[in-house]
Amino acid sequence: MLNFLWTFMILSGILWAAFNGTLGQVTDEMLAACGEAVTLGITMLGAMCLWTGVLETGKRAGLIERLSKAMRPMFRFLFPLIDPGSEAARQICVNMIANFLGLGQAATPAGLKAMDELKKLEEKRRLGQAPGPVRPSGTASNEMCTFLILNISSLQLVPINMIVYRSQYGSAQPAAIVGPAILATAVSTAVAVVICRWMGRRE
Repeated sequence: MLNFLWTFMILSGILWAAFNGTLGQVTDEMLAACGEAVTLGITMLGAMCLWTGVLETGKRAGLIERLSKAMRPMFRFLFPLIDPGSEAARQICVNMIANFLGLGQAATPAGLKAMDELKKLEEKRRLGQAPGPVRPSGTASNEMCTFLILNISSLQLVPINMIVYRSQYGSAQPAAIVGPAILATAVSTAVAVVICRWMGRRE
């Protein structure tokens, strides 16, 4: 569907430019945008390498483990059937910490590992080796749904990507987005938590 929409918009723009005699201008802008995309990509890559390195340094220094332990009360509230000391809990906490820092790309590997661990947890439930409701194969568990919606709402304390975007495009105060971003993502995360808890209690 997205491929269809993008194709439709691109072709519509080209046809409109052809009918209005501005096809040359559109071509020039497309080439300029390609160069700008490369420049932005390199800038984003640098920022991402920096913060991913900070995250990895935190892991090796034990900081991530300490933060994970500090998050255990919240973790028990969100995932009451998962052992806070399990590998699934660790990967979920790493993912959430990376999202707090606005490092969506750095959070992805931990998120994939967390989903894999949650899948293993479901298999253990089917064998009677772990607590929790047993679901049919191929059905997402409450923990999977909760984890996914928390990723989508994604509370961000430091929206690195947006700061870099604003800086790249000449914003006088690129960090001015921090306050509104914290407020908006806090509200979205709070709503996500309420929905997850409500849906979980309906079962």
